[in-house]
Amino acid sequence: MVKPKEATALVQQVKDLLLEKKAQNVVALDLRAVSQSLDYFVLATATSTPHLQALERHLVEKLEEEHLRPRPTEGQSPRWVVLDYGEVVVHLMTREAREFYDLEGFWADAARL
Repeated sequence: MVKPKEATALVQQVKDLLLEKKAQNVVALDLRAVSQSLDYFVLATATSTPHLQALERHLVEKLEEEHLRPRPTEGQSPRWVVLDYGEVVVHLMTREAREFYDLEGFWADAARL
């Protein structure tokens, strides 16, 4: 769990870690002004299911080094992985899943970081 003032630093760290593993179209959304229950989303596209798994593994391992562990989530799929770090929720998706669910379109009023 992170403190709110640390959330934006975690957002940037997540973006950097995903880019290290060549995630595509990494976007961070600040949801605080448009949602009462969500703070930040980080979205990234994987080129394949193995790439999706590699992104997940890299992110989890690197953040565990700082004693940050995601909350348990349900409904994981080979096309979409959700890692819930409290104020920061990371969505790793294949291109097809990202286009289909269009979270950025759903949260179009959110500011981008």
